[in-house]
Amino acid sequence: MNYDHTDALCHISFSLPKGGTLTAILGPNGAGKSTLLKASLGLIRPSSGHSLFFGKKFKKVHQHVAYMPQRATIDWEFPMTVLDLVLMGTYGYKGMWGRISSEDRREAFEILERVGLVSVANRQIGKLSGGQQQRAFLARALMQKADLYLMDELFSAIDMASYKTVVEVLKDLKNEGKSIVVVHHDLSHVRQLFDHVILLNKHLVCFGPTDEVLTGESIFRAYGCELDLLDHSLKLSISRQKGVY
Repeated sequence: MNYDHTDALCHISFSLPKGGTLTAILGPNGAGKSTLLKASLGLIRPSSGHSLFFGKKFKKVHQHVAYMPQRATIDWEFPMTVLDLVLMGTYGYKGMWGRISSEDRREAFEILERVGLVSVANRQIGKLSGGQQQRAFLARALMQKADLYLMDELFSAIDMASYKTVVEVLKDLKNEGKSIVVVHHDLSHVRQLFDHVILLNKHLVCFGPTDEVLTGESIFRAYGCELDLLDHSLKLSISRQKGVY
């Protein structure tokens, strides 16, 4: 994958574990984390290679894959309520012009209850707090009833209350046998939240179970000298490998 003849991602190859897993995509700024999701979904065109979902091209199984974009890419001034946004989750299996039924609305309110947003169901999305906005888009993804969830910076700009709600939903999805992939930045919570890690820095540094990937060596290969991004335990691990105590 390249832009203006500059490589954004190269030599990426992996297969996600089947069902009931939480996977984090980690790496420094500019590592290609969001690019990986967008290229996989065909939102940007890779210069080579391809992605398969459940053994098929995305267009064949799009209804089974829910995508949650970065907050920065959303037009928050668009005249849409929270309920409208959640009901958009039906597009995956009904199409854009599919009729919204009373059952769809009932399910949408159940999901809003699940993420704590029933009280703001009729509020324009730009009037929400950052945490509420993330929960609203999470609710839209849930409405799609997908098998695979791809979430770009899900934990960005959320408060503690929203964080707890989001984590609870992710764990529920995992227990339901769903696969979730999250572009993530905060390494301090990775071990507690995620089963697997994709570690990038414009190429695949490492992929596998979290404890196997988050070693001092692999983290240093990905982040280099950007040690201020790492939590204390990872800093200590890297320091020991370099002979600093």
